[in-house]
Amino acid sequence: MVCGGFSCSKNWLCALNLLYTLVSLLLIGIAAWGIGFGLISSFRVVGVAVAVGIFLFLIALVGLIGAIKHHQVLLFFYMIILLLVFIIQFSVSCACLTLNKEQQSKLLEVGWNNTNNAKQDIERNLNCCGFRNVSEEPECSAECFPSHSCQPCAPIMKEYSGMVLRFVGGIGLFFSFTEILGVWLTYRYRNQKDPRANPSAFL
Repeated sequence: MVCGGFSCSKNWLCALNLLYTLVSLLLIGIAAWGIGFGLISSFRVVGVAVAVGIFLFLIALVGLIGAIKHHQVLLFFYMIILLLVFIIQFSVSCACLTLNKEQQSKLLEVGWNNTNNAKQDIERNLNCCGFRNVSEEPECSAECFPSHSCQPCAPIMKEYSGMVLRFVGGIGLFFSFTEILGVWLTYRYRNQKDPRANPSAFL
């Protein structure tokens, strides 16, 4: 049975935005958990995660209010923002899935050279020092550093980079399709008439 009624579209749109709300709270929670347990010391990484979580939460809130009230203006802006997010996320997800080993290596090196706190987190969690040579790091937070038994971080990071990029790309691709579903549901829902409204009212 095809879902084509006003109530059905409204319920699906509300459910989708509740899912986005949960994901946004999960992102903020993971960032707070990483800071609390000392797994992440880079405020830039935490700031990005929290900013994305807050942005997603606000979008979900706009969509949820628009769906409950059948508010034409809120639904219009929600649809446009969701479409833009879909385009960006779909592009980034495809890029993550299509990067070859050489491109992954260059990306890791750029990220390594431009982040100091994240570099320390990587050295501590992966128990390695320096990117290509241990001698690159005069001071290292890894447990192996005092005994001079550390390995460079680049080979270890390369082992995980492909898996992480595939995971991130796959998750991003999945959510990008939920976003285009949200755009389609919003467009459909905006053009449906509320059966409880005044018959002579416009939508």
